[in-house]
Amino acid sequence: MSRPLRVFLIAGEPSGDKLGAALMEGLKSLAPGVTFSGVGGPRMEEQGLSSRFPMEELSVMGLTEILPKYLPLRRRMIETADAVISEAPDVLITIDSPEFCLRVARRVKAASDIRTVHYVAPSVWAWRPKRATHMARFIDHVLALLPFEPPYMSAAGMRCDFVGHPVVTDPQASPEESATLSAELGLGDAPTLLLLPGSRGSELKRLLPIFGETVARLLAERPDLRLILPVATPRGLPLVRDAVAGWARAPDLIDPTAPDYAARKRAAFALSDAALAASGTVSLELAAAGTPMVIAYDMSPLSRMILSRMLRIDTVTLVNLVSETRQVPEFIGAACQPDRIAPAVSSLLIAPEPQQEALRLTMERLGRGGEAPGLRAARAVLDGLGR
Repeated sequence: MSRPLRVFLIAGEPSGDKLGAALMEGLKSLAPGVTFSGVGGPRMEEQGLSSRFPMEELSVMGLTEILPKYLPLRRRMIETADAVISEAPDVLITIDSPEFCLRVARRVKAASDIRTVHYVAPSVWAWRPKRATHMARFIDHVLALLPFEPPYMSAAGMRCDFVGHPVVTDPQASPEESATLSAELGLGDAPTLLLLPGSRGSELKRLLPIFGETVARLLAERPDLRLILPVATPRGLPLVRDAVAGWARAPDLIDPTAPDYAARKRAAFALSDAALAASGTVSLELAAAGTPMVIAYDMSPLSRMILSRMLRIDTVTLVNLVSETRQVPEFIGAACQPDRIAPAVSSLLIAPEPQQEALRLTMERLGRGGEAPGLRAARAVLDGLGR
């Protein structure tokens, strides 16, 4: 009889903690007696992980934020890699957070033959394609969230399995939640636009004025248009309140500090006829809710220049990429102008049907209706181990 499976996991962000917890749950159902160690957040701890240190220490984004914490992060990286090597688990599973996780995996592989699995393929299809070749030196197996990613990883010499995207398991608004919010805001039959200007302060400062002018143009055509804006973080709430105070019509804000925020946000997605959203994975959240969208995003001139030189694709919207359509209009960089965005939103409010088919196809291809992604990921890990 083989001994129980031993798994070392590392997650550095809340999204990784969510993926890790679902994977752990899947492993427990398929490999009874499995034991876990590593670094994770509260969801992974609920599944039986005792984190070696708080996951929040790894949640650092941006060059200016990373530089002051470089030495502590490097110490944690070395400490974590040494712990993996010492414990000699059957498999090391690193989850997203490539700046930290891949450094750990590289150090582990240099000193051992421990199998390494990285969960969430890097976006080599969008930019920096050589990352896959670099990863293949120390990563054995990749678990991909998007169905078109495996060929890129396999071409570099790694096993890669598409395991489904966690958005397919996200809860959607109940009829009661939608009815409650609609009555509270007095929406009635008015057309409703959902506004999602991002979560970071820099995004809000750059996009809110553009969204505000776009709304003014739309209201000139549709004076009955209602607006809902779920604020992404408590830190962003004062900034958003100040910015929308001068709009032609202030949106109804969904307060992130309210105890029922998640339910109200779900209801806002479900109730809205269309969304104007910043670029990012929010496009998949909207697809899950069946809410058609226009994507708009701007950045600094330097970032624009760098992105234009690095991008290898003609769209950055995941719905367009997964559905293999270009049904979601996007206005990125210099194109992020109210006089261009407003007509696209107006057209979408009139004729959402073609995009709605692309949303349905996206969710089908991401795994909706099939086995849960965490369980699929667990099966792939065990198969790679020959179990």
